[in-house]
Amino acid sequence: MKKSTTFIASAAAAVALLFSTNVNAQKLGVGVNLGVPTTDGYSFAIGADARMQFDVSKQVSIPVTTGYTHFTGKTINGFDIPDYGFIPVKAGVKVFFDESGSGLYGLGEVGAAFGVTKNSGTSFLYSPAIGYAWSSGLDLGVKYEGLPKSGLNTGQVALRIAYGFKL
Repeated sequence: MKKSTTFIASAAAAVALLFSTNVNAQKLGVGVNLGVPTTDGYSFAIGADARMQFDVSKQVSIPVTTGYTHFTGKTINGFDIPDYGFIPVKAGVKVFFDESGSGLYGLGEVGAAFGVTKNSGTSFLYSPAIGYAWSSGLDLGVKYEGLPKSGLNTGQVALRIAYGFKL
């Protein structure tokens, strides 16, 4: 109950921030994520996402991201670790280090991972990233995605290849 209240409060704060800022432009990005799990029980992670990006200024944006991520389980000592799939719903802040609003950036997002595989439930999700966005729309980034749940810290280091469209 406490986690869901925290998540709802965070989501409400993000929406309030979005509506209280002078949003200049919107962009929609679609991407593919290829990851290396940081937990022994999984061998590979793959996913796809869609990201709405609301520009507050040329250098600062508010991204809202969703998609699907799938971790492929391994067999360890004769025991099959089941695959793990989830739908991430995240919001955060993206800051470009160049005044032009393209080039090198840092990104931080938080949200929830809604499990879609048996007995997976919902987990808090955090994701810091660095990347490079070209003015043509191509975006290449590296992120860590962590899902601390029940004392376990399932996560991945992933490469995100995306393309953004101005709306």
